[in-house]
Amino acid sequence: MSLEDVQAVITSAKARGLEHLEGFIRHRAPGMAEERVRETAEVAVEIIESVPIFLARATQEARQRQMVKTVQPVLDHAERYFLRPVDLIPEMTMGLAGLLDDTYLVLRILQNLDEGPEPFLDWDLEFPVAFLRGLVGKEIGSKLDALSVAAMEEVSQQLALVWEQVAHDA
Repeated sequence: MSLEDVQAVITSAKARGLEHLEGFIRHRAPGMAEERVRETAEVAVEIIESVPIFLARATQEARQRQMVKTVQPVLDHAERYFLRPVDLIPEMTMGLAGLLDDTYLVLRILQNLDEGPEPFLDWDLEFPVAFLRGLVGKEIGSKLDALSVAAMEEVSQQLALVWEQVAHDA
């Protein structure tokens, strides 16, 4: 996983300024006071900037628990989506606003990891997930929720194939 690439995407989007993000927020919440638009944009940027930290911490936890083969493919899925320049909200044209969907997907995948029999990170991601879902909207949020579940299912299928191969070889 290349957290440097994730950070570079964030830095590049930030270099283009807050205009697209603030415009996106105005579009999603017409009539919102300008001060509130700026505050909402600031919170969104803070959440977006936390993605490399979340991914690094999840990777570290996977190593400590000796779960890299299980967890890393899920995290890689989130990273690939984050690094894809054209997705549900493209950062190529939308700057920071284009990272809202990417960030939402990363956080939903981390939430899914926490839903096992024992919490993986035991982080309360409810606020940032709800905040981002409010910004991306129900339609995009639902698509991203489905992608997060699909990522978990894909890894589950890969693990089943590995176990089947191991059993066959034995």
